[in-house]
Amino acid sequence: MNEPSTAPARTSNEPVLVERQGPVALITLNRPAAMNAINADLSRALGAAIAEFAADADLRVAVLTGAGRAFCAGADLKELAAGRTVLDADHPERGFAGFVRHFVDKPVIAAINGFALGGGTEILLACDLAVMSSEARLGLPEVKRGLVAAAGGVLRLHRQIPPKVAAEAVFTGEPLDAQTALRWGLVNSVVPPEDVRKEALELAQRIAANAPVAVRASKRMMMRSAAGSDWDPSMWEMNEAEFAVVRDSQDAREGARAFAEKRVPEWVGA
Repeated sequence: MNEPSTAPARTSNEPVLVERQGPVALITLNRPAAMNAINADLSRALGAAIAEFAADADLRVAVLTGAGRAFCAGADLKELAAGRTVLDADHPERGFAGFVRHFVDKPVIAAINGFALGGGTEILLACDLAVMSSEARLGLPEVKRGLVAAAGGVLRLHRQIPPKVAAEAVFTGEPLDAQTALRWGLVNSVVPPEDVRKEALELAQRIAANAPVAVRASKRMMMRSAAGSDWDPSMWEMNEAEFAVVRDSQDAREGARAFAEKRVPEWVGA
């Protein structure tokens, strides 16, 4: 199903690897010896990869995963203990890992291949969808270390699962196993460890098969309406404005023609 990579080969010591599989970008955190803990180099590299993904009209969906046995162990505590920042000093607006405040209007799928506590969970919370290994665990243990989950964990968790369930996870700092994460809708599916990347890429390809203009508008509409009421007139104004652009797009006309002609649509992304 997936096309072979067309990206230039990248050396294995780069902190982030990017592979193109047709319209899907497979982005891999690549510090396996450190369980993909975030340092400044990784923050810069991931932020740049997400910016490139956003700007490339041929890429429609990204899958974010980790090399080795971990997804991401959070901030690199050795760097913090040495007094060094783990952020991208050139782009502080992108937040932790160059990602948690770096909005793009294309879907990003987390492929949680292993351990993902603290900042790893916060990266997951900033993604749109997630496929999780049956052996992985999530959680925000910051309170156990006298800290708070300030890279989006406290802000996002209670919006994505029932507030009282989120409060218990935040206040106790105890981890969530894969089946618990699935039960509360924190992830879309749980699969054996060896199937995580495959499952996430297949989901990405199903999304990428749809009209990119419509998918991107749908993401913007969901994000902008998340904090408002669906009875708020401003929400409906935003809804109508986004719909007008999609309705008048070449892809909308192509979708109707392809349906009438009983063929697969050929999207142009405009």
